[in-house]
Amino acid sequence: MFTKILIANRGEIACRVIKTAQKMGIKTVAVYSDADRDARHVLLADEAVNIGPAPSRESYLLADKIIAACKQTGAQAVHPGYGFLSENAGFAKRVEEEGIVFIGPKHHSIAAMGDKIESKKLAGKAGVNCIPGVNDAIDTPERAVEIAQGIGYPVMIKASAGGGGKGLRVAFNDKEAFEGFTSCKNEARNSFGDDRVFIEKFVEEPRHIEIQLIGDSFGNVVYLNERECSIQRRHQKVIEEAPSPFISEATRKAMGEQAVQLAKAVNYQSAGTVEFVVGKDQSFYFLEMNTRLQVEHPVTECITGLDLVELMICVAAGEKLPLTQAEVKRDGWAIECRINAEDPFRNFLPSTGRLVRFQPPTETMFSADTSQWYGVRVDTGVQDGGEIPMFYDSMIGKLIVHGKDRLDAIAKMREALNGFVIRGISSNIPFQAALLAHPKFVAGDFNTGFIAENYAQGFRAEDVPHDDADLLIALAAFVNRKYRNRATKISGQMEGHEVEVGEDFVVVTLGQQGSSTPTPVSVTDFEGKTGSSAITVGANSYKICSNYRLGEVRITGTCNGDPFTAQVERGGLASKNPLAIRVSHNGTQIDALVLSKRSAELYALMPYKAPPDMSRYVLSPMPGLLVEVAVQPGQKVQAGERVAVIEAMKMENVLFAAADGVVGKVLATKGESLTVDQAIVEFV
Repeated sequence: MFTKILIANRGEIACRVIKTAQKMGIKTVAVYSDADRDARHVLLADEAVNIGPAPSRESYLLADKIIAACKQTGAQAVHPGYGFLSENAGFAKRVEEEGIVFIGPKHHSIAAMGDKIESKKLAGKAGVNCIPGVNDAIDTPERAVEIAQGIGYPVMIKASAGGGGKGLRVAFNDKEAFEGFTSCKNEARNSFGDDRVFIEKFVEEPRHIEIQLIGDSFGNVVYLNERECSIQRRHQKVIEEAPSPFISEATRKAMGEQAVQLAKAVNYQSAGTVEFVVGKDQSFYFLEMNTRLQVEHPVTECITGLDLVELMICVAAGEKLPLTQAEVKRDGWAIECRINAEDPFRNFLPSTGRLVRFQPPTETMFSADTSQWYGVRVDTGVQDGGEIPMFYDSMIGKLIVHGKDRLDAIAKMREALNGFVIRGISSNIPFQAALLAHPKFVAGDFNTGFIAENYAQGFRAEDVPHDDADLLIALAAFVNRKYRNRATKISGQMEGHEVEVGEDFVVVTLGQQGSSTPTPVSVTDFEGKTGSSAITVGANSYKICSNYRLGEVRITGTCNGDPFTAQVERGGLASKNPLAIRVSHNGTQIDALVLSKRSAELYALMPYKAPPDMSRYVLSPMPGLLVEVAVQPGQKVQAGERVAVIEAMKMENVLFAAADGVVGKVLATKGESLTVDQAIVEFV
């Protein structure tokens, strides 16, 4: 067994590999760019080596620097994680030639199956059903349009070396095929250093279901059940689960056996995933093989009780698989939510900056008796006070739950999301909460078009209706009572004018454009218990018991005897009004003022100050790098015309004119780092 391994990656997956290596008694070496100098994976590893500037093409994508770090530290093996060089056959071959073990498949297997064009040809020869398309690399956008017309729209334009939603577009007409081809080539070149693109038929209303494999150097390959990955936004997985709520036992077996057959055809050794698109009738077609560990591997670990990283390390060290196909378990139900640094209320634009607070829910202890996770698991590469840089992808962590069945797992996930505290940047947690509560998701009735169909106009606050909105008001009143109780103990109060706790209040819920909704509430002690209040909101009564301490964000306790987790905070970063209490629960959020009756009457008379009119400006919707300004002063621009392109977290974001106009000034220059709402172009 190895005594020291190097992790050629960053963030969550680097921390994940380090965790298993430490469990196995193996020392670890981290590599990091200038932007990751203080990152969590650097702090967790036994050693760390700087490999260059922040852009991945100058650090994490440079094989020479990775190999040099191995030699410098004496690392015997390299774990590539996912992304970056993990599916680069040239890198794997060079590592092997340098006498270093690549903890992954052999380079010839990566070359055969990691290349999406060649893998389809191989799959066809192996008798695996493949989606109609042209598997040869396409050179020009004109040729892309010609091929798309021949196949018939819609088509999927994919980068051969793509992955994680990068270098992928769906086109429904000639214009989209032309533009999508160019964007795919650019993204693929920037993210993977390989700009080859191919086209295939886009199967409408498909399921995306994948089979996890593990193989050793003795010819043994087993499949570890399937993962359901159909909940996707812009072809990026959002929620994954295992097993799938859709396929039958017979389909599971057939898909698994085909995946194993394909892996054996290329002498596959290590963990890998064969992805299928599955139709309504459970017919399935080969999509691609990912010759690496998948982001969503924890859900497989939960239901099988296996540590996939440990198996990868053992196989790379020359050991046999410790189990046969008949010994693979499928216990309970696991769900994973990807927690991304993005603002769901601003069309999911990237959100970068400092994590002022990062408090994930408490993990459930690992059961040594059953080798299973029960409850909650968090895989992350960040920490409280850390920085989310703009140079890498938006995922900051993964929240995984394991339940006895699917409904139990959904309930556990909703509660865990309620307790996941992230401040300083925006996250997609409200969107995840909305998805988990959607009736069709709960019923298992969805496909890869689920998000596009149900959130066609984007994601809005009203898309997360709370099943008991008065509970949020009651929580605001409960916390306000805590503040008033503390205020009564302040010394030096003027006699006759001391602060009183009070019982009758008006909770004013703040809305958009200065609107507000007043709600009378009463708050009294509940059976004389400390931290307990009886609250009446309209016709509803709530008995809330909690050991919540002022200043905390997460609040846990019971409401009418049932346990709950929510988030509450007053002023500060939470709201523009320093006296408002922000309450978040099940994806719904309110800002509320808890006032006396007289104060509420006076508040209603307060004038509303409208924000300045910024309609003449094109503003940066996110932090990022301005890579193109497509207009110049004096130019006439029509609505929908391209104005600028911003790059953030490895994605190109094109800004279009919202209305016809004439450019007055260009206020930002190409190559400039932009902040949120920074003006780029002013119209006259």
